[in-house]
Amino acid sequence: MFHKLGRNDDCWCGSGVKYKHCHADYDAKLEKFKARGCLIPPRKIIKNQEQIQGMRDSGKINIAVLDAVAEKICEGMTTEEINTIVHEKTISMGGIPAPLGYQGFPKSVCTSINDQVCHGIPSGDVKLKSGDIINVDVSTIYKGYFSDSSRMFCIGEVSPEKERLVRVTKECVEKGLEMVKPWTRLGDMGYAVHQHALQHGYTVVREVGGHGVGLEFHEDPYVGYTTEKNTGMLMTPGMSFTIEPMVNMGTDEIFVDEENEWTIYTEDRKPSAQWEVMVLVTEEGYELIAY
Repeated sequence: MFHKLGRNDDCWCGSGVKYKHCHADYDAKLEKFKARGCLIPPRKIIKNQEQIQGMRDSGKINIAVLDAVAEKICEGMTTEEINTIVHEKTISMGGIPAPLGYQGFPKSVCTSINDQVCHGIPSGDVKLKSGDIINVDVSTIYKGYFSDSSRMFCIGEVSPEKERLVRVTKECVEKGLEMVKPWTRLGDMGYAVHQHALQHGYTVVREVGGHGVGLEFHEDPYVGYTTEKNTGMLMTPGMSFTIEPMVNMGTDEIFVDEENEWTIYTEDRKPSAQWEVMVLVTEEGYELIAY
């Protein structure tokens, strides 16, 4: 599976610690799971303590940026004004907005309103109205480390139906977090998310999901939320990924805006909601890096 290290060699993770005191037991455990047919994580996505601290520092900025948006977001504000808040706050804290220029994305944040599932592009022509629900998706680079999280905001007088969608979607994330445990399967987490959405009459987008994050903006594994129990990659200490289900009030079918080639909408134009957290798998369970 991997290049064999001597027990007194430096560990492959880059910690500078001898292998026998670092990941030797971890690798032996992985081998046992692999023999049972489990998909195991590649070494390149397992973080050492220095890298984890770098991710934490990035996450602090990401959280602070979303807090800054939460303080100011209101009816009548344009989504371009949200972009300005995100950009200026990120830069002021020494970070870089990860979305800006990523594969050609033109802004520093994604702002997705009502039937926009994700990747909404901020604009000075789009004003928030009473009754809107909006997802603000912030991603940060700090000293080479990435963080990623998003929140939903209800603007003015929001209908009970939309409020319920936003609340249940957050509950879906919480149900997923309950299933993040070391040496269990990623599919268990996705299954818990999906079942909670279905129990409330909602659907979960299948084609777009979460992702590993930390050393890069998007790493392995792909994280789906319509999975079955005991499937998917093994969750092991040092893995980090997002939990970000996109929950639709109606159909799970979606389409991409033909003009900007970024923004995804619900096919039936009914509302969609999304909360996103960035989680690190630990020996005991998980740690929230960004939320």
